[in-house]
Amino acid sequence: MAPAPEMKFPPENLVNRSLELILANQSPSGAFIASPNFPTYAFCWFRDGSYIAYALDLYNQHDASARFHAWAADVISQRVELIQRALQKAAAGQLLSDADILHTRYTLTGQENTATSWENFQLDGFGTWLWALAEHQRLSQQPLSPAMLASARLVADYLVGLWDHPCYDCWEEFGDQIHPHTLAAIYGGLVAYGQLTTDHRHATTTAIRAFLYQKGLAAGRWQKFLGNHQVDASLLAISTPYRLLSPSDPIMISTVQKIEADLCAGGVKRYLADTYYGGGRWILLAAWLGWYWCEVGQPEKAHQLRQWIEAQADERGWLPEQVPLGLNNDSMFAPWVQRWGPVATPLLWSHAEYLILTKMLPEPR
Repeated sequence: MAPAPEMKFPPENLVNRSLELILANQSPSGAFIASPNFPTYAFCWFRDGSYIAYALDLYNQHDASARFHAWAADVISQRVELIQRALQKAAAGQLLSDADILHTRYTLTGQENTATSWENFQLDGFGTWLWALAEHQRLSQQPLSPAMLASARLVADYLVGLWDHPCYDCWEEFGDQIHPHTLAAIYGGLVAYGQLTTDHRHATTTAIRAFLYQKGLAAGRWQKFLGNHQVDASLLAISTPYRLLSPSDPIMISTVQKIEADLCAGGVKRYLADTYYGGGRWILLAAWLGWYWCEVGQPEKAHQLRQWIEAQADERGWLPEQVPLGLNNDSMFAPWVQRWGPVATPLLWSHAEYLILTKMLPEPR
């Protein structure tokens, strides 16, 4: 007897399913759990949450987005003394401890998770939050609350004081390095904050641009981190959406050509040496590359990536974090499964990036 055909989720329903999943997994506090079925991700990240909120704003779910931003603002407002201490120590040239920094992830009620250690010193998520907050106001056409604006100012101060410090990248690795993606997120966040409030931080954004052009390039393209000439798919964000330079700038074109050649095979890998769950193909990065293709007028490539993403949805319409195909290192898949369980599914950030890509495509299905 022939096996029953594998059930596939109807791709035409994946937008609605993605919105349903995201909204169903928003806490009453406003926080988004990164993945409801993956215990390690049972928290809210500023990075993930900001992109999820942006996706909701694109689909006119402004109230849900506003609840996330209110949660984020409250997390910041409770840590004024911490931010002031971090800035004072940084200005004095003192080393920062984990107790001196804003954490990258919080419980759904806004508390630090002290039960397990984590790579907490990550600055890109806070730049991303400022960018997403400005996009929320632009797309919703609603004024931001005084509490949100006060917390945004605190985050801007924090980034101005710490932008040139080595920190973990958006993959929570290489904490002793300086990463172009992180600097671009800070740049984009500060520019957005200036547009939001007229409180421009020109000295810092100018310094970030100069620093990156001086030290962040190798062979005419952006590098993974200073001294590592490989590309990382997160470099897409330098133009899309942080606009440190235009998507059609020759440096971005060269960078994306290398990303496409080295990392794109249906889905998109993070970087060639990645061994997290063996180093598979990430849903959110496929959507991100498609978003970039939309911006440079290549919608046919974006459509191909969207179709690949839709084919990865399980019968429930859930999108995973990554797909374990064509792994960089097959021997590293089983150890991660043993350590943390199967690949995170669904990942709300994957669904958010799929929603963003679909909205950016210039023509309907």
